Amino acid sequence: MAREFARVGVVGLGTMGAGIVEVFAKGGIEVVAVEVTEAAAAHGREQIESSTARAVSRGKLAEEDRAALLERVRVTTDMSELGDVALVVEAVPERLELKSEVFAELDKVCAADTIFASNTSSLSITELSVRTQRPSKVVGMHFFNPAPVQPLVELVRTVVTEPDVVDDVRALAERLGKSPVVCGDRAGFIANQLLFTYLNQAVGMFESHYAGREDLDAAMKFGCGYPMGPLALMDLIGLDTAYEILEEMYRQSRNQRHAPAPILKQMITAGLLGRKTGRGFYTYAEPGSSQVVADALTPPPPGSDDATLRPISRVGVVGTGTMATGIAEVFAKAGYDVVVRGRSESKGEGAVAAVRKSLEKAVVKGKLTEDARDETLARITTTVDFSGLAECDIVVEAIAEDLEVKQAAFSALDEVCKPGTILATTTSSLPVVECAAATSRPADVVGMHFFNPAAVMKLVEIVSPITTAPDVTATVRDLCARIKKAPVLCGDRAGFIVNALLFPYLNDSVAMLDAHYATVDDIDSAMKNGCGLPMGPFALLDVVGLDVSLAIERSLYQEFRVPGFAPTPLLEHLVTAGRLGRKTGHGFRDYR
Repeated sequence: MAREFARVGVVGLGTMGAGIVEVFAKGGIEVVAVEVTEAAAAHGREQIESSTARAVSRGKLAEEDRAALLERVRVTTDMSELGDVALVVEAVPERLELKSEVFAELDKVCAADTIFASNTSSLSITELSVRTQRPSKVVGMHFFNPAPVQPLVELVRTVVTEPDVVDDVRALAERLGKSPVVCGDRAGFIANQLLFTYLNQAVGMFESHYAGREDLDAAMKFGCGYPMGPLALMDLIGLDTAYEILEEMYRQSRNQRHAPAPILKQMITAGLLGRKTGRGFYTYAEPGSSQVVADALTPPPPGSDDATLRPISRVGVVGTGTMATGIAEVFAKAGYDVVVRGRSESKGEGAVAAVRKSLEKAVVKGKLTEDARDETLARITTTVDFSGLAECDIVVEAIAEDLEVKQAAFSALDEVCKPGTILATTTSSLPVVECAAATSRPADVVGMHFFNPAAVMKLVEIVSPITTAPDVTATVRDLCARIKKAPVLCGDRAGFIVNALLFPYLNDSVAMLDAHYATVDDIDSAMKNGCGLPMGPFALLDVVGLDVSLAIERSLYQEFRVPGFAPTPLLEHLVTAGRLGRKTGHGFRDYR
């Protein structure tokens, strides 16, 4: 039987503490809330009253339920009033010594069987627990902000926490309508450890001028469906807060990927802390505002800069697979004449049939008229010879992800295409410069990485090796905007932007599992419910395919030689065993 928690305590009534009090009281539990001064206690009470009033105004809480909720809350400055509570949640500022003092004081006034929980987001629960006479009854209970809204609660066990304590607190969190996950005592726990490692890497990309802030953020929003880009999220969190979390993670792990990017310290010193100061990676209308305003780093819209653009009216597509047919559809729908090159007439006919099928679906759904469908199909012709692409202004290669095959195609295009034709590759992982080297016109070669399905996904990564002419990059960026895609610019490195940020995060998730730190379900739940991601890492890995993921991770490690990028043994073993994800029915989960 799970322990009953009829009366609990909360120490600290800042934003998080007040939110936690509201959660408990809404769940029918009496709460004793403690602050250090009468003024702080009154302010905390006001926060609870304001939050619940907003809930009433939005129709999420009845007025009588609000009155009952507030009746269950008692605010005091006397710590001794916690003597008869079954659980105390500490929610004071994120300083180890301050939290330790609170736990030592609680140890004196609370009953021997009272459970102590800390809402810390990064500090060691073990270090806090040893400041008490009851380390086996100390646990982390990390709510996410705003606590009344966010479903995730991370429950952090130490090596001496009693299993019954974890089980009882987990049952309590579920009773409160939360989605609890259990993990070991490691800096950052699940969500922050995975999230901030990814954010730190994105900051490093910005600092090295590999990609601009807007491009980094757009890449992860449109390429992965994330609710916010990494740099916009850093501004929301606060660069000082992010720095402190990364510092604590690095202190405990000594993992170089947790060491804060140097630019963070510089920005913090300059007072650029994010939204709360009105400037961070972006500039805001005023401190605390979410409205971004243009500044010196804001890039001009596609086609509006001073670069000369090459005229584009006829587009070639090499390939007849899923990606190639999607790209052909995108260009034809945008009004461009398209020539699809297939290895045989039947392959070309199949490509047109695939486009027709896609357009028919759009007609059925009311997203496209029959006239528009017919006009789009009329713009597509096919050829079996590379010479059929001779008059194209740009040719997009979308064939097998094999460097030798791609180089042969680029060599053939080099021979037949007119001077000034842009040659683009849709590779997702191979070096674009290697394709350029197969031609006598490397300045005309660029990466144009569409995401699958090309007809639906908005993102296109424009990859410019050192050989690409500036007007080629500018022309392709403008072209992407004309076909209603979201172009982002980056250099020619393995993974470009999206894969270079996404797959190390996925690999870190597998390493967590391999270390028995947390379960598949808890890690997935933490990232979905705590970070608002559309899928948890293991669900995504099973969709992508473990073999595909392994190949990408190997290419990233080969390029950067960062130890944390090396594929985890568990992933290697699953691929060897044929557990490749949904396509085989078995991956991190079973689907049959």
